[in-house]
Amino acid sequence: MQTANKFLFITASALVLGLSSCRKSFQPSTAIDENAALTNAGDIETATVGTYALFKNAGYVRSGHFLMEYPTDEIAQGQNSSDDLTRAYRYTHLVTSTHPALFWSQAYKAAEAANRIISVIKDDATADMRQLKGENLYIRAMMHFNLVRIFGRPYPQNSGNNPGVPILKDGLSDSAKLSLARSTVKEVYDFIIADLLKAADLMSVSKTNAFASKEVAFALLSRVYLYKEDNAKAIEYADKVIASGRYNLITGAEYTNYFRGVPEGNKETIFCIRHTKVEDRGYSSIGSMYFSGDGSGNAQNQAFSGWGEIYASKKYVDKVAENPADLRMSFVSPYKVNNVLQLNSKLTPNTPMYYVNKYSLQEGIVNLSSPVYIRLAEMYLNRAEANAKLGNGQLALDDVNRIRQRAGLSGAALHTLASVAASSKTVLDVVMEERWLELAFEGHRMYDLFRNNMSMVRNYPGSHVVSGNVNQTILPTDNRVIFFIPQAEIDKNNKLAQNP
Repeated sequence: MQTANKFLFITASALVLGLSSCRKSFQPSTAIDENAALTNAGDIETATVGTYALFKNAGYVRSGHFLMEYPTDEIAQGQNSSDDLTRAYRYTHLVTSTHPALFWSQAYKAAEAANRIISVIKDDATADMRQLKGENLYIRAMMHFNLVRIFGRPYPQNSGNNPGVPILKDGLSDSAKLSLARSTVKEVYDFIIADLLKAADLMSVSKTNAFASKEVAFALLSRVYLYKEDNAKAIEYADKVIASGRYNLITGAEYTNYFRGVPEGNKETIFCIRHTKVEDRGYSSIGSMYFSGDGSGNAQNQAFSGWGEIYASKKYVDKVAENPADLRMSFVSPYKVNNVLQLNSKLTPNTPMYYVNKYSLQEGIVNLSSPVYIRLAEMYLNRAEANAKLGNGQLALDDVNRIRQRAGLSGAALHTLASVAASSKTVLDVVMEERWLELAFEGHRMYDLFRNNMSMVRNYPGSHVVSGNVNQTILPTDNRVIFFIPQAEIDKNNKLAQNP
């Protein structure tokens, strides 16, 4: 059964329970033929659950994480790997690289699934149907946003006039993209924004954080506007999310255990890709690459529970350690034996084994996680960055300090305009450092640097080292800050131009 022509739906109980508009007897079907689906409200609800389930496919959630996070300076690869993820880390991409091809295929598959639902619901339908249309508009927007930032250059470069990705508009199936040329980055952003604005207008129900809602659309709008340097709009939509009252910055022990609890119970998470206890992927999980240990969070040797070959970089750990009270060190689990930090000796110089646990230990299961896509802390930091660029330094520092105080910092560790000036930094520099500290390992760092015309500087051990030289600097103008369009897609569609 070809998935491009069928809807395949898994029985994701957590997703079903979150559908507040569902009938009590509603259960997703395991397979609904496209010719039979979408003829009534029950079918559309089922199809929407199936579209969310597409996010869990490893080609989207796992490969996408490798592409968005591994090229950063907050991680270090401690050994060479036969997996193509090594190329993402080293910036040695190929037109035949595996993970870009998997992500491209799965993201468009989800966009197609959303399109089918969008096309059958009128804008003046009942409230519950408008809600479902809005959710699918959000999904389509999210897919295009992640595609364009992986395969298209940052918006500020050439004012968005560089090649982006094909746009799967209303009425177009996944197969239709085989005859579409690449739209510009600006055109893709315009499409994304239009989808999100309409999605927010249609949605009126607040479900769990595994589902789209008006506030979820607002949150992604804040990020999208920030990326295209529409700072006033970035602030406007961050304000809407913050003022909604739906979310809170969690504190203390709740914060240090942020990623270990049941996702629905987390008041800071705006949107996550929900995985239940029966969806533990073991060594094929994201967390397996970052952590090896037991269900209590005690670090163990490699292969105890996971591969454990991707670590927090020494650069990142040293930055957090500048303030010993910083609670964010709890997201790093140094592997120590007899209180001695262990080194991965497969490379020279050896790589410190600072395991990362943001993708591990959900509900006590070592390799289980529900990757967080948007959370409230980002909204404060989006607002801070936008205010810094608009010259509102004190407002920017107020938000930065809010995040720092939540992380357990106080006194001299908080920023003032005077202390920033004395440090020879700008307010924007301080904001970017805080984004790095707070949002590490969550897929933000590469985009934060390159869209702000900042270089990626790796000056620590890892597999990027050449002939003992630990220094690798990637300029924002480098061809490889984005990935090649998969050659297999170009072979099928001669209208697709390759990235240089």
